[in-house]
Amino acid sequence: MRGKSYTFFIASNASGGMRRVCVPFYVPHLLVALALVGGITVAAAMGSYSRMLWKAANYNALRSEEAGLKKQYFQLQTQVQDTNQRLDSLQSLAGEVAMAYGITRFRATPFDLSNADREPDAEYQESMNEFSYLQKNVAAVATSSGGMRLYPAMQLSALGIEPSIWPVVGRITGHFGERLDPFSGEGAFHAGLDIASHYGDEVRATADGVVTEVSRRAGYGRLIVIDHGFGVTTWYGHLSGYNVQPGMHVKCGDVIGYEGDSGRSTGPHVHYEVRIYNTPVNPWRYLRGIPPTLASNGD
Repeated sequence: MRGKSYTFFIASNASGGMRRVCVPFYVPHLLVALALVGGITVAAAMGSYSRMLWKAANYNALRSEEAGLKKQYFQLQTQVQDTNQRLDSLQSLAGEVAMAYGITRFRATPFDLSNADREPDAEYQESMNEFSYLQKNVAAVATSSGGMRLYPAMQLSALGIEPSIWPVVGRITGHFGERLDPFSGEGAFHAGLDIASHYGDEVRATADGVVTEVSRRAGYGRLIVIDHGFGVTTWYGHLSGYNVQPGMHVKCGDVIGYEGDSGRSTGPHVHYEVRIYNTPVNPWRYLRGIPPTLASNGD
């Protein structure tokens, strides 16, 4: 029994002949099935491509939104930094006024009496710290009906805790207060003085004290911090090397490090700060002796 088939007659206009083609019954159905499968495949591919384009457009939109948010974040960060710098400037002025008139109350540094829930051993050690601290600094404390307070700042020199000498002999390349940042070109608060001479020059302690920090800090580079008592500290930044360790007692004029350009610096110099209860004050008011040559560059 012969299988079913389709017969197609093909006529030629040129020769006038006719040709007969027999096609098995399943071939047209197979071709239709293949056409359907091909159409579905093409439609699926176009749909996938459309979804890919949509996702790419969304991704680009998210990238653009992320860039905008980052820009807003940096703008807000700049505004916050500017506000903090202005606040530091006001705190500095307030601190200088308070110290000048002797109205700054004696703080708990280096001990703190505010926590009543401490272990007996901790309280004993703290009492010993209090005793040692007052024993070393008793001449600087005045007792009145209002409690203990500091003498006016102009009397600190008599106690040996006024940072009165130059940390390094050189020229001032950056002043205390508001200025244009040499890196960003924008207004910024400069918390100290920049004093430049030569790379590797000796940097000296400006008053007696205890070294509390010898480390690297962002912006400062290699940094030394000395505590002179009663909330007075001095900071020495951008050093090339150290000559002290934390906990060491130093005298005024001792070599504590060496001038350098580490950290955020445009050249060798010492970034010198005087802080009272961690509030930067103008070091210029305490410096004595050699008048520096003024210059315009710095960090």
